Amino acid sequence: MVESAIRPRGPYSLRLTSRTSVWRAPLPDGRWASAQQLRDGTVVVRASCDRAVDEARFVLALDDDTSEFHRRFARDPLLGPSVNGLRGLRPRRKATVAHAALRAVCGQLVQSGRAREIERAVIRACGEDAPTREALARLSPAALCACGLAASRAATLTRLVRTLNLESLKTAPPATALTRLRRERGVGPWSVGVIALQGLGRYDVGLVGDLALVKLLAALRGRWPELAETAELLEPYDEWQGLASVFLLAGFKRGLIPGASADRARLARARTGRAA
Repeated sequence: MVESAIRPRGPYSLRLTSRTSVWRAPLPDGRWASAQQLRDGTVVVRASCDRAVDEARFVLALDDDTSEFHRRFARDPLLGPSVNGLRGLRPRRKATVAHAALRAVCGQLVQSGRAREIERAVIRACGEDAPTREALARLSPAALCACGLAASRAATLTRLVRTLNLESLKTAPPATALTRLRRERGVGPWSVGVIALQGLGRYDVGLVGDLALVKLLAALRGRWPELAETAELLEPYDEWQGLASVFLLAGFKRGLIPGASADRARLARARTGRAA
């Protein structure tokens, strides 16, 4: 076992990021790591090896300085209360880009609870707690369908993990990585956002089309919006659209978005005849 005391760059809260005071996670190839934040802000990482420490640094976003984001948007009328109230929040990433792709495909047009059920079933089927591209590629489309994925999404995931070197996208030029993902059939803007945020560690790609952002717009405007309107919601946040998505979603859940009414969103949804 190895131990490393890491001083996060910029405002950082392990409790907000991992939703626990002591984080533990399996990593690829049997590696593992745990982390705890001390009162002085230092994060102590214990891991199976040095490589696992580096993986934990990425998963927990310890090396990303988000000070500029907090400075720019602390007084933003919509985002400001969340930026201030959730200071130190970072997105929870996946240890592999393949796992982020799995999450993206499972979550397409599916309620989050059901999406997580399907994701867990696929992880059990591939036999790795931190699924790699190779482990997922061994599953046939039929096996993925048996886990709950629709046939079209099973085909998309199979094609992604068998034909695209997903892990190499981390080191590819930023524009190249996004272009490569966007030309894949079955991978829309929301899926690209999930992979960029949770797999590549990027903050510039927003979660366009996220159902919770759609609900947020309904809560603000009193009508059920088009998916494309979520892109307009995120546009003012420029190269921070991905991180802004995280704060908007977390802030909405905690009642920190000014003028957002859950009752208004429910009424807007009811008028469209959509299920809750």
